[in-house]
Amino acid sequence: MPITDSGYDRLTGRAFASRSEVIAQHGMAATSQPLATQVALDILKANGSAVDAAIAANASLGLMEPTGCGVGGDLFAIVWDNTEKKLAGLNASGRSPQRLTLEYFRQHKLHKIPFLGPLTVSVPGAVDGWFELHRRFGKLSMADLLEPAIRYARDGFPLSDVIAWHWANDARARSAFPGFQSLYMPDGKVPRKGQVFCNPALAATYEQLAAGGRDAFYLGDIAHQIGDYLSGQGGFLCYDDLATHCSEWVTPLSTNYRGYELYELPPNGQGVVALQLLNILETFDLRSMGYGSAEHIHTLVEAKKLVFEDRARYYADMAFYDAPLDRLISKDYAKIRRRLISSERAAVKYPAGDDLPEYGDTVYLTVADREGNMISLIQRNYGGMGSGMTLAELGFMLQNRGSLFSLEDRHANVYAPGKRPFHTIIPAFVMKDGQPYMSFGVMGGSMQPQAHAQIMTNMIDFDMNLQEAGDAARIRHTGSSQPTDECMTNGGTVFLENGFGQAVRAQLRKLGHRLATDREDVGGYQAILRDSEQGVYYGASEARKDGQAAGY
Repeated sequence: MPITDSGYDRLTGRAFASRSEVIAQHGMAATSQPLATQVALDILKANGSAVDAAIAANASLGLMEPTGCGVGGDLFAIVWDNTEKKLAGLNASGRSPQRLTLEYFRQHKLHKIPFLGPLTVSVPGAVDGWFELHRRFGKLSMADLLEPAIRYARDGFPLSDVIAWHWANDARARSAFPGFQSLYMPDGKVPRKGQVFCNPALAATYEQLAAGGRDAFYLGDIAHQIGDYLSGQGGFLCYDDLATHCSEWVTPLSTNYRGYELYELPPNGQGVVALQLLNILETFDLRSMGYGSAEHIHTLVEAKKLVFEDRARYYADMAFYDAPLDRLISKDYAKIRRRLISSERAAVKYPAGDDLPEYGDTVYLTVADREGNMISLIQRNYGGMGSGMTLAELGFMLQNRGSLFSLEDRHANVYAPGKRPFHTIIPAFVMKDGQPYMSFGVMGGSMQPQAHAQIMTNMIDFDMNLQEAGDAARIRHTGSSQPTDECMTNGGTVFLENGFGQAVRAQLRKLGHRLATDREDVGGYQAILRDSEQGVYYGASEARKDGQAAGY
């Protein structure tokens, strides 16, 4: 970045930067909704921990952004504990119904699990995740943490453009399911931009959690209501599935990329993809290629194709499948795999299996407190608002994460009772020289590991700051590298945001890449960077959506 006598060449740095980074001393919060960010800051100012603030923000987002999250979904988190000086990982994803078997799908001649409806529902793990996080890292009471969301649920909040659009889009496929219209379509209409939406039923559910803890959800009336509703819809998830649910504390996995250690959670999520992707990219001199060059984009896309073949083959609930993780994230394996990449031609296919679905919406948030604790948290219903299975009297919809199971024999992610489905949501954390450096995430289905790698390379190889790394035009490759019925030589599709010129696009086509003409979802970004030398936090948030980073 050129420096002049008066400072940077532009007020905000790079020409594409939407704004400068947020900088504060005592605490920082970055969420996908400004009101939720303010909730998190209020908790920090009341001497709550970073985890307290994250829980309060997530509860608020379950009301304000039901198009991406809620207590009917799952949760993953990575926490930096500044007292113990170590990272902790939490897998708060739920399992499939014990009464539903693979044979059921065979008998009903189903070749894949439907995207919506009762068969897609797995145990919602988010609430147990909140209470597990709070048990280890909380300072304030759960009643204090849920109070802002309860107040907003009763008094209402106004919808933004982004949420109103997603709400209307999701309603088209879900409005016929019992409970949806009475909860999410007041007066028979989808709420519009600026309309104040209230959800007193969710407020009452949160009040039960504040008074009765996680058992109020998994062992009380709520669990019975969920089981009864699904039974009436032909579903299999029942009270016993919720009563036996538990989250799992896991050890984050990492790889070193040019001196920075990126940490991700192990499967059943796809975080290891980001580690594999960086291992391959590290063997190329991206800096000399130049950001946004055809060579840079080609290398990124081809590396993505390689690691997504492993994603399709190996990533699943490790209680059912022993994935060779040490091998997958080794530098030696990356060197072997990178030999398959040609600098002169886009690959039509690489060795390995089929791809998994691309679709999804999510919320990601990160918080840091004055004691130096940080949390990277991601939470989701899958498929936008979820399965369509709506508990109107409880104020939320159940997730459709179970639709990601495979029904193929011997597949790592094949359906089984009591199994956690493959997950796309992944929080990230970066360490440098043994110290916490950055907590970040990028929402958006299969875009997430691609974007994790892009954020890292933007900052490390192309010298972007925290906000610029998220604002920079993104690259998304979709589809399998395997042939399809539509195109027997299908190498997938590359979507390039505005910012990449026509000459670069022409070069990529010449290399054999098929470029998308329709807009793709490139995710939503939040991040916090810790500057231990200056004693401050930097915050950044997504300019493409509603996100806000704020500190105090």
